[in-house]
Amino acid sequence: MKKIILSASLLMVLFSCQNESNSLTDDQSTPTASARKCESNAVLERQMQEDPELANRMNQIEEFTQHFIEHNDGRLVNGKVEIPVVVNVLYKTAAENISLAQIQSQIDVLNKDFNALNTDYNNVPALFSGVKANVGISFVLDQVIRKSTTKTTWGTADAMKKTNKGGIAPTSPTTKLNLWVCTIGGGILGYAQFPGGSSATDGVVIDSRYLGTTGTATAPFNKGRTATHEVGHWMNLRHIWGDTTCGSDLVADTPTHNTANYGIPAYPHYSTCAGTPVEMTMNYMDYTDDAGMYMFTLGQKARMAAVFATGGARNSFAQP
Repeated sequence: MKKIILSASLLMVLFSCQNESNSLTDDQSTPTASARKCESNAVLERQMQEDPELANRMNQIEEFTQHFIEHNDGRLVNGKVEIPVVVNVLYKTAAENISLAQIQSQIDVLNKDFNALNTDYNNVPALFSGVKANVGISFVLDQVIRKSTTKTTWGTADAMKKTNKGGIAPTSPTTKLNLWVCTIGGGILGYAQFPGGSSATDGVVIDSRYLGTTGTATAPFNKGRTATHEVGHWMNLRHIWGDTTCGSDLVADTPTHNTANYGIPAYPHYSTCAGTPVEMTMNYMDYTDDAGMYMFTLGQKARMAAVFATGGARNSFAQP
C-alpha cells in the first residue's frame, strides 16, 4: 500500500486531469459499450477550463480531506448520511423511458454496495480483507422526473442538466443527489461531477442501458456498478490508477496500478509499478466489468466521509 504525501503543486497537477479526450457534444454515435468508459475526468478538465477558480476550490477540499483523515480517523461528525436521490429520465424512445422497477433496482444496488451487503463482498481476496470497508451511506429514491426529448444522444457537455438545452435542471442539488438517465453516446457508460463544481450541474449521469439490474440494463454492465463507480466520484474518489501510469488516487490503502483494468482480470494481477503490488482490480474505482468489482477500502471510506463532515464539501447532506 502507498503513502500519500501531498503539496499544493501536486494537488494542482492531480486535479488538472491527465485525460486528453474532449467532452462529447450531443447527437454523436451510440455504440453499445464493450469496455467501461467513464468521462468524469474529461468533464472535470472542461469544467476547469470554463471556471478558473474550480482548481483552487478542489485544492481546498483536498486539504480539508487530508486533515480530516489525519485527525478524525475517518469518522463522520454528524452521524448518518442518507442521501435522497432524484432521478431525471430523458427519453426519445420507449426503451429509454426506463421503468420504476429498473430505477429502484439501482437504488437497491447502491445501498448494498455502500453498506457491504453485496453478495460478492465475500469474494474480496484475503490480501485485501483487512482494508475492505462498509462505507455506511444509504440512499433513498426521492422522486422520478421524466421528460420526452427529440435528442438521440446527449454527450458529456452537461446539456441534459440544462432546460435551455432541452434537459432537466437539478432539483435541490445541495441536499439531493441528482441522477440523470439518458443516452450519452460514444460508448460512455456515465460520468459524475466532483465536489467543488457548480451546483447547477452537480450530480451523476448514467446511460439508460447501464443503470440498475433489470429492464434495459445491458451486460456486462448490468449489475448497477456504473452508478456505484460514478457516485464514488461524486463523493470525491479518484480512479484507482490515478489517471496516469502508476498514478495516485490519493488513498493510502489502495495498491498502485499501472493503468485501468478491463473485463474480469484473473487474480492475482500484478502491477509493474514500484514494489510490483497485486492490483486491487475488484475495487469499484477500477474499470472492470460489473461482475469484477465489489469493494471499497477503508481509505476510500475516509475520503467519502470527509465530504459529509462538518466543513466538508457535501456537509448539507449529513443528517444530525
